[in-house]
Amino acid sequence: MDDNKQKIHFIAIGGAVMHNLAVALKKDGHIITGSDDEIFDPSRSTLEAHGLLPASNGWDTGKIHAGLDVVILGMHARKDNPELLKAQELGLKIVSFPEYIYQRSIDKQRIVVAGSHGKTTITAMIIHVLNFFNRNFDYVIGARVPGVEYTVRLSDNAPIIIIEGDEYLSSPLDPTPKFLRYQHHIGIISGIAWDHANVFPTEEEYVKQFDRFADQTPKGGILIYCEQDPMALMIGKKERSDTLEISYKSHPQTSDNNGQFFITNGKEKYPVKVFGSHNFQNLSAAKEVLKKIGISQEQFFEAITTFKGAAGRLEKISENNTTVVFKDFAHAPSKVRATVKAVKEIHPSRELVACFELHTFSSLNKKFIPQYKDSMKAVQTPIVYFNPEKVKEKNLEALSETDVKAAFANPSLIVFTDAAKLKDFLLQQSWKNKNLLLMSSGNFGGLNLIELSEKIVS
Repeated sequence: MDDNKQKIHFIAIGGAVMHNLAVALKKDGHIITGSDDEIFDPSRSTLEAHGLLPASNGWDTGKIHAGLDVVILGMHARKDNPELLKAQELGLKIVSFPEYIYQRSIDKQRIVVAGSHGKTTITAMIIHVLNFFNRNFDYVIGARVPGVEYTVRLSDNAPIIIIEGDEYLSSPLDPTPKFLRYQHHIGIISGIAWDHANVFPTEEEYVKQFDRFADQTPKGGILIYCEQDPMALMIGKKERSDTLEISYKSHPQTSDNNGQFFITNGKEKYPVKVFGSHNFQNLSAAKEVLKKIGISQEQFFEAITTFKGAAGRLEKISENNTTVVFKDFAHAPSKVRATVKAVKEIHPSRELVACFELHTFSSLNKKFIPQYKDSMKAVQTPIVYFNPEKVKEKNLEALSETDVKAAFANPSLIVFTDAAKLKDFLLQQSWKNKNLLLMSSGNFGGLNLIELSEKIVS
């Protein structure tokens, strides 16, 4: 084996970025092992396809030995994880995946896309355009992009790397937000709305992390921020010496009677497959970044017309002449509001049934859920689903139907705690001239959303 190839073990290999990083490193010739106590799709299928799926769930100290070059520790593990304890005992090199990515890209220009919402789509747009023009670059993104086989690429010769920068903590041993570990040259802040209440108990503490990110912009570096987001504007306008600060807003756009959307540049119109005012903000952000790395405005317009969106982000999963079923990863209050608004914009005359799953620690936290107030106000049939067992697993105070209705401040809200009953309710509806929006970072208690949506539109 090449001297540069390493033996690398992943603790909590099933994470969204962790499993894709493991695949990327195996493709690069490294010897990869990993463990996790539970692995779900799409991580499970991807790991299995590449021969990296652990033989069984759980932790195995036998995989930790002195011959390992590095142990990459995922946030899902705990400080008392037996594999971690053994790695510490052996004095092995232990890093979080953001640290590892930084070390692999230390000689590259690092572009980090941060924000409570929009960062996946902005990153996906940048990747799409660079691929369109066959540029050589590396990337890390948290969702699949049509036409891009893998979500992580780390090479030895690419001069730049595009990174989706999450504000969540790096690892159980490192409470630093991931986006600070990348040490960007060009940083983007798409918008800021309080999330991750389990580690940022107040809005002030959460916003402070983005201020630290902006302050980290080096001399000669660039900070790009959305001027239509109050918090991003406040942080972006702060004076920083020897840095270039660029604001952006929603790109001018129009639509026709067929529901086709266009971005406009003077008298020129370019058809695009994305919709919703937040996506036209995302589009402007991507354009500003690409201008700084050699993609002209004309090239951007040419390439973006073929962008289909990132997987799970306002994704159409079934449709007929009168009904569309959308799936979206929305889980934070700001994402729910933006997603509902976007679907209403594309079909203003259709009724909207929107079903949102409370799944994350924050969304199941009785103190946090009032942040969702009025987020589904524009929905004709608003539905919230949650699994009471998940609340128990997270050691949170029990939630009742009354608690949820009060938090959303929506008297017409329907609450389900049984996935089978939710499915039955949706199948019993009349779907003529009506759309369905499914929003979750989970899986609605294991519902097969493709099968459900096909029954709805059939």
